[in-house]
Amino acid sequence: MRASLFSLVLLLGSASPAFAAEESSKVDLLTPHGGLMVWTLVIFVGLFFILSRYAFGPITRAVEAREQALQDAIDQAKRDREEAARILAEHRAQLEGSRAEAQKIIAEGRAVGEKLRAEMIEETHKQQQDMLERARREIAGERDRAIAQIREEAVDLALAAAGKVIEKNLDDSANRKLVEGYLSSANVRGN
Repeated sequence: MRASLFSLVLLLGSASPAFAAEESSKVDLLTPHGGLMVWTLVIFVGLFFILSRYAFGPITRAVEAREQALQDAIDQAKRDREEAARILAEHRAQLEGSRAEAQKIIAEGRAVGEKLRAEMIEETHKQQQDMLERARREIAGERDRAIAQIREEAVDLALAAAGKVIEKNLDDSANRKLVEGYLSSANVRGN
């Protein structure tokens, strides 16, 4: 139906200039002709009616659908942008949290390092004190042994000297006791 109506309008539109051309052999386009104006107006109204009934509605709906699709795309882009901004803010917050955690771990590591260093220094001082005490004990022991050895040699020398002076061989053990007693009393008085 639409096709036949459309072809009728085209036929009328194409026939009207032919009728106008037959009336006058010489056509002057700038001169107004009543018949041509009527046919032009009839064709325009008919074409407008057909287009408004069959073409303008679908074109308008297509334009509105396209406009709605564009608006939906804009709205979706806004939502996506807002979501991206939210995710970016979350990532930044997580990054700041990670940085703070890293700084905390570094500070704890430094504190543990300082504590270990202090403990090692304290342990080293303790070992030094132990070594000094051991060395002092060893020195005191060596000194006591040296003094005992010197006493012994002094007793032997004193006995030998006394034996030569008296030229008499006295009992060695009695003489030894006598000299050791003298040296002990002399040592006690000297200290």
